[in-house]
Amino acid sequence: MSITDAAPVPAPAQDRAAELAEIKAQAVAGPNPLATERQHAKGKLTARERIGLLLDEGSFHEIEALRRHRATGFGLAGNRPWTDGVVTGWGTVEGRTVFVYAHDFRIFGGALGEAHAAKIHKVMDLAEAAGAPLVSLNDGAGARIQEGVTALAGYGGIFQRNTRASGVIPQLSVMLGPCAGGAAYSPALTDFVFMVRGTSQMFITGPDVVQAVTGEKVSMNGLGGADVHAEVSGVAAFSYDDEESCLADVRHLLSLLPSNNRETAPRLPTDDPADRRTESLLHLVPANPNQAYDIRQVIEEIVDDGDHFEVQPGWAPNVVCALARLDGHVTGIVANQPAALAGVLDIRASEKAARFVQFCDAFSIPLLTLVDVPGFLPGVDQEHNGIIRHGAKLLYAYCNASVPRIQLILRKAYGGAYIVMDSRSIGADLSLAWPTNEIAVMGAEGAANVIFRREIAAASDPDAERAQKIKEYETELMHPYYAAERGLVDDVIDPAETRSVLIGALAMLRTKYTDLPSRKHGNPPV
Repeated sequence: MSITDAAPVPAPAQDRAAELAEIKAQAVAGPNPLATERQHAKGKLTARERIGLLLDEGSFHEIEALRRHRATGFGLAGNRPWTDGVVTGWGTVEGRTVFVYAHDFRIFGGALGEAHAAKIHKVMDLAEAAGAPLVSLNDGAGARIQEGVTALAGYGGIFQRNTRASGVIPQLSVMLGPCAGGAAYSPALTDFVFMVRGTSQMFITGPDVVQAVTGEKVSMNGLGGADVHAEVSGVAAFSYDDEESCLADVRHLLSLLPSNNRETAPRLPTDDPADRRTESLLHLVPANPNQAYDIRQVIEEIVDDGDHFEVQPGWAPNVVCALARLDGHVTGIVANQPAALAGVLDIRASEKAARFVQFCDAFSIPLLTLVDVPGFLPGVDQEHNGIIRHGAKLLYAYCNASVPRIQLILRKAYGGAYIVMDSRSIGADLSLAWPTNEIAVMGAEGAANVIFRREIAAASDPDAERAQKIKEYETELMHPYYAAERGLVDDVIDPAETRSVLIGALAMLRTKYTDLPSRKHGNPPV
């Protein structure tokens, strides 16, 4: 064999290493500097800049950075950038593993194709297998039209994985750009949605289609912007003015959550004494049951250092849902808000609280329910839109929850709303009450008008008779120890001792075990 027939000599390892470093540098840099400038000009960060803010510094491990699509039609054969428009991998948040994928709008507008979807599927599978939270940083133009049905099938794979991981690992969706069509269903399947005002939108059909079909003219933000979904539709749990504050709160929420459904949320040591008296609670809640106050002030007095993280603060404000710590242990709080609609339960409040209760139960977060509720909101609109069905969602969520559950009745608790707000009769482990509690089918005035309507009508002085009958009803059935005498309230406590009593009760319940019936799954109202 002549020397000209010899096999080619492989390049030295250092040459291959240099080639690899150059390719990876191209993948990290992205398509070109102008694309990055255009992204920044919109007030948006790049995918890697976002990941840098989300994860602990230097902790990101990228996977499949060298993946490229294999489509050939419509000019794609000559345009095969590294990463295929999505950055995937894992890192840490406060030292705990978190998986992430981030659409790169600079490449194909972040549109999803076959390779792009396969990368997302891979990181989702890894997150589930490792038992670690998954955060999606969404900034994409939907399905890649040039790849046709394979792009749509890619979304189907994401939806299936979202559903399979539901209640297994926390899933957080961060909307940092457009999300239209079928793509919007993935965030809707996750636990919490974050949005940024001005730059993020979610909708099934865009403004042009809406106008063509219905004649309604609306902007992208007016149709599906952050404030719309945080205050009107309830799709978004949180909204922000900029990406930096948004991603900071994503980190904070992750610090309050367990990594998966087999673990408990991390305990954070606190200098706030467990036996701290809460004297201000003696005055924060007005004695007059019709006088409003802000329940968040009560929460701040009870929890560690007054710090709580409210979920969906802009939607259904008549109920407050929040995560906080009591003696360092994360607790989910559901509370009627007398400062909004007098704290009544309506369709939206029922849905909001039900989903929060389900989330806490899925991830072994104990529940504390603060009750000051005058009932369900009356009205034709509420009835016709299914208050029975929607109210039953909250009832089902509480009845189905197996985590430690404590009810604390602050003031009024009337009718079916009292039952639904985690009463002893539906399975609360402990029901506590302040001496200002009023538990009854309805308020004393309404009750007196029903029970004694004939006597009042026949009296020479109806107003005096009504006042006397109201007083009689209050004395007989609404005194603060009536429910305690019948075992429906475990203890009536001094409001100043609320924090220490709750911490002691939660410590006792920490080893709670519930033997659930064997079933594939329940059939909750929808």
